[in-house]
This record gives sequence, C-alpha cells and structure tokens, in this order.
Amino acid sequence: MVTAAPPLYVASPGPRPRATAVRHLGPNWYATVMGTAVVATAGAALPVRVPGLRPACAAVWLLSLALLSALLAARTLHWRHHRDRARAHVLDPATVPFYGCLAMALVAVGGGSLAVGRDWIGTDAAVALDAVLFCAGTAVGLAAAVAVPYLMAVHHRVEPGQATPVWLLPLVAPMVSAAAGPRLVPYLPAGQARETMLFGCFALFGLSLLATLVMLPVVFARLVTRGPLPLALTPTLFLVLGPLGQSTTAVGTFAEVAPAVVSAPDSRGFAVLAVLYGVPVMGFALLWLCLATAHVMRARRHGMGFAMTWWAFTFPVGTCVTGAEALARHTGLVAYEALATGLYVVLVAAWAVVAALTVRGLLSGELLAAPRPAPVAPRPATARTTSGAGR
Repeated sequence: MVTAAPPLYVASPGPRPRATAVRHLGPNWYATVMGTAVVATAGAALPVRVPGLRPACAAVWLLSLALLSALLAARTLHWRHHRDRARAHVLDPATVPFYGCLAMALVAVGGGSLAVGRDWIGTDAAVALDAVLFCAGTAVGLAAAVAVPYLMAVHHRVEPGQATPVWLLPLVAPMVSAAAGPRLVPYLPAGQARETMLFGCFALFGLSLLATLVMLPVVFARLVTRGPLPLALTPTLFLVLGPLGQSTTAVGTFAEVAPAVVSAPDSRGFAVLAVLYGVPVMGFALLWLCLATAHVMRARRHGMGFAMTWWAFTFPVGTCVTGAEALARHTGLVAYEALATGLYVVLVAAWAVVAALTVRGLLSGELLAAPRPAPVAPRPATARTTSGAGR
C-alpha cells in the first residue's frame, strides 16, 4: 500500500537527525504484518491436510509477531523524532485511513497466536497474547472508525473523484475484531462473560458491515464514472475483498461458538445466518476478485510498477480463504473446500512475491527514501504549495 507523496524533505547542514531511517515510514507498513499473519491463520484452517503445513504456518506467524514488534518500535521512533511528518500523515486524506491497518495488524497477530502460535508458546501464553492484542486492536479500530471519517468530513475536504478503496480500511478494522474475538469465548467464564463477548463481536460485525455498505457505493461510483484508478493505486481494488471475506468468516465463527453460549434456538439462528449470509457475499467477493484482477492486468500493461499497495494482494485474499473455509465447514460442500485451497495457493504466491520485492526495496533504500527532489523550474510569483503532494 502507498500513501500520498510526502512534502519534499531537504536535510539541513550539520549532524543528521536521529532515526532518519523511519522519517518516511507511514502507517501503511502495518499491511505487511496483516498480510503475513493471514498466511498463517488461513493455512491452519485449510480443509486439506498438507504435510509440514502447520509448522510452516507457525513459523510464518512468528515472523508476523516479529514484524509487528519491529514496526511498533519504528513507529514510536517516528512519532518521537519526526512529529511533523506524523502530523502530516494525520492531516493527509490519502494516508490517515491506513491507521486502520494498525488495528487489524494487532488483531490478526493475536488471532494467529491461538490458531498456530500456541504450538510455539503454549496455550496459556497464546490466550494471554491474543486477549491483549485483541483488546488493543479493537480499541484502536473503533477509534479509527470514528476519527478517520470525522477528519475527512471536517478537515480534509475531499472530493468524490478522490475516493479510493483505501477509505474502507478504518471501517473494516472492527470486522476483523468481530471475526477474531469469538475464538476467545471458550477461555472465558461461562455465562455473562461469554455472552458479552459473542454479542459484542456481533455488534462489531453490524457496525462495520453497515459502515462499509455506506462507503462502498462511493468507491464504486468513482470507479465507474471517473475511470480506472491511478496505476499505483490499482491494487487497492483488492481491499474491497476484505469486508466481504472477513464478514463471511465472522458469521461462520459466531455459529461455531454459539452453542456453548446461547440457547439452542439462538445458536441455530447463527448457523443459518452463516450460510444464508456467507454464500451470496462470497459470490459477490468472487465477482469483485475478477473485476479487480482485470484492472490490475490492465495497469500492468500500462507500466504499473511495485509499490506498497501490492500488499493489498495478501490480507484481503486471505479473508476470502478463511471465509471459504467457514462455508466449507458449515455446508460440507467440496466446492468450498476447493475454493479455499485454490485461493490459499494464490495467497501464498502473492505473499512470496510481494514480500521479496519489499525486502529488495528495503535493502536498496528505495521504500524508506525521501521523495526525489523536484526539478528546478521557474514558478509564477503567485504559486504556492501547501502539502507538497504534487511535487
């Protein structure tokens, strides 16, 4: 994923500022954690058994935990030493939605600890880690879901033509919590605690779903009426898969934990919802997957190069894998087992390519480098630049 171009940075003479390596590190980098964690979580629940897959998924989860720790430290340095850039990110409508990625990264790694991380750290530690990361991620996600639309409405003054799928990120974060939270239900005391967790996650599901249904038509209308997205932003079309796959995963998870929480009629209702909601939504997800793929293929023909937006090929596809896995469990259809397996192969291939290109960009310094200097040219005396986004 990529943010708008930051203002031109010219180093002043004298000692270099501390922590210069993280000056241009934005919240979009948390997408690397999300994309890595979902490879582990989705692989652990595949309906087919592949020798060595679970240990490999546990190792990938450990990598996601290491990435999360490193990014939290780096972003702390960013806020401490480069507050001007941090404030600019908050005031930039192209960047601030990525704060939803922080919430989703926390919850995704926490959920992975219960799915496969317990193989490394034990069940008790996995439950504790998941509980901490779930609570932190949910709090950040709810704050982002309120604050980001508020900033866009009050301070950013965005135009309809600026709409991109990136705007969905803070709204999808509560849905990730809704899908991951029920896994903690069996470890809570029976009664009020379990019911509160289940229905709280159901409320997060509704919150995110309705907010997405409000925002998605804006994004689709911009795509149809204004033409294709800029090349670098074209991969963000895959972000639309996130709320679709994650909501299907969520209703499937509700149905699996409900029998231990609510009465039989209510738990049966959750089971019916898992199928009646999940089947049509997964159908639309596959339609959007084809549409987004066609746009990406067109963008590649027109010269689209690697950017951090390519991480959109990972986590959203991973949510479709977990959604198909949930439908396979609740319907017993081999078709959904095949779909989950096929999408997981696509997910792993995409993650391998994007991770390799990201590492190459880090080693070369391109991904964390300051913007290239703008060419020197005479400017009209009245011209003014405030954001530097057009440089």
